Amino acid sequence: MLSVATLDNKFLINGESVQLISGTMHYFRIPHQYWRDRLEKAVACGFNCVETYICWNLHEPTPGNFDFSGNLDLEKFVLTAKELGLYVILRPGPYICTEWDNGGLPVWLFNEPGIRLRRSNKPYLTAVERYFNQLMPMIRRWEWDQGGPVIAMQIENEYGSYGRDTEYLQSLHDMIRKNGCKSVLFTIDGNQELMLGGGSIPGVWRTMSFGSDGVKSFNALRNFRNTPPGGPDSCMEFWIGWFDHWGKPHTTRSAEETAAEFDSMLAAGASVNVYALAGGTNFAFNNGANHFPNEDYCATGTSYDFDSLVSECGDITGKFLAFQQVIKKYRPDLPMTVPENPPKAAYGKVKISGSCRLFDNLDTLARRRHCVDPETMEFFNQQFGFIHYQTRLNGPAETFLQLLDMHDRAQVYLDGKYAATFYRNEPIHKIENLQIPPEGIQLDILVENMGRTNYGQFFGKDFKGLVNGVYLDRQLQTGWDIYPLPLNDLSALKFGAFAEEKNHPSFHCADLEIDQPADTFLKFPGVKGAVWVDGINIGRYWNVGPARTLFVPGCYLKKGKNKIVVLELHKLNSPELDFTGSHDLG
Repeated sequence: MLSVATLDNKFLINGESVQLISGTMHYFRIPHQYWRDRLEKAVACGFNCVETYICWNLHEPTPGNFDFSGNLDLEKFVLTAKELGLYVILRPGPYICTEWDNGGLPVWLFNEPGIRLRRSNKPYLTAVERYFNQLMPMIRRWEWDQGGPVIAMQIENEYGSYGRDTEYLQSLHDMIRKNGCKSVLFTIDGNQELMLGGGSIPGVWRTMSFGSDGVKSFNALRNFRNTPPGGPDSCMEFWIGWFDHWGKPHTTRSAEETAAEFDSMLAAGASVNVYALAGGTNFAFNNGANHFPNEDYCATGTSYDFDSLVSECGDITGKFLAFQQVIKKYRPDLPMTVPENPPKAAYGKVKISGSCRLFDNLDTLARRRHCVDPETMEFFNQQFGFIHYQTRLNGPAETFLQLLDMHDRAQVYLDGKYAATFYRNEPIHKIENLQIPPEGIQLDILVENMGRTNYGQFFGKDFKGLVNGVYLDRQLQTGWDIYPLPLNDLSALKFGAFAEEKNHPSFHCADLEIDQPADTFLKFPGVKGAVWVDGINIGRYWNVGPARTLFVPGCYLKKGKNKIVVLELHKLNSPELDFTGSHDLG
């Protein structure tokens, strides 16, 4: 009989004890054309299992409308893993953290009356249930007893780091079971007693997340273990690297140190999920941010390489080789190999051929909304991108202008002239000594959403845009024209000759003509902005680093001409784009 279960200190598949040697790769951070390559590399390294989160915000972009196509084709990912002989662990959330905007919760939740996130709240649970009722019957088809590879699923995600509402966790458990899913269910929490006590429920396998001291952590976990079902010691997130924040140093961990820790856990009989086996990319504007009380807001970068075994661009690393040697000790009969790296191309410099100003295309890119107050992105159910505010300041007056609680980065213009740039970590967003003539002046404010907080006390409270209004001295300014700018379709833009005016946001285009598509890397073209390749948003750039290049997957390119569009907010480095053959992560 096909079955999975936990018993005592064992994970059982068809009644036999299995030590899970698993690794994380996020299908939504890797082009679907590359899923097989990354999964084959997991097999080559000796892993017997792969794990992924599931991102609710992309799968249900608007209430009741679901998308499981293209890079969201979860079934293709799962069944490819099956073809390669891998078990699959799924982490459907609904909250997933993972340095992903709003922890993966859709932005439209903010507009549900009476909602409170991640707790026993009827509007929230109603929304989760609709999502689970769509997702779980799909997963049921992929479960082990149905001939699929899925053996286990997580309930929520590190909930003990957030709250202690066990009734909420039980509700999620019951939704999964009511949809017929039979996989082993588990929770994950950090190795502190407070977290372990708050994030689990009776009868559910408890696992842990940490980056070191594995055997010591397992001893702490045993004090909280539920019997039944018991289950093996397990680290479901063994952090072998870390993510990068804009303006902070690139983070790495030693291959020798992490491999030794990995070895010690496997030697103790534990099951381990390596986070992350394969790196990925926060394409488009999907990244999240960290923000804690009395600390700066820190947005996550475009690269999610994570110092993984397989790099963001699919390369085998020294860490891959070190972990492979460890796994050989526990799976000695496997024919492990060292796969080749994907080909890379240095296409060189390409001349920018055309430009158009963002402010001249507001009505092309968005439908203007008139509001009394400068409403946030969430008011318009806008998940990503920018939002532009426009109003008239009445005169005469000699005063100061102040933006209260602005999220996250604003460029301010007075009568079309650049006046200031503000970032949310600055204590005051103020223009002093403002002279307003009798006829008044036009005020324009472009605000960029740099990523909603995905972890910590400010999760679910990170509204984007002009959060608490604009003031002249103490006078609230009202009567705004607002343009939501998700920038998910730039096809209507009309480009003229190349032109640039410093600090005036502009789109610039270039044709990259190639004979053979291959992975390549674009050197950051300017101070700050984003890049599209044949209509696909490959992510943001910012000269504060740590990265200096953007990964351009070869599968996004075609033989012949490829249209590259750059939105530069301040100033280009040169009138050329430079495609190199190596990634610079700082």
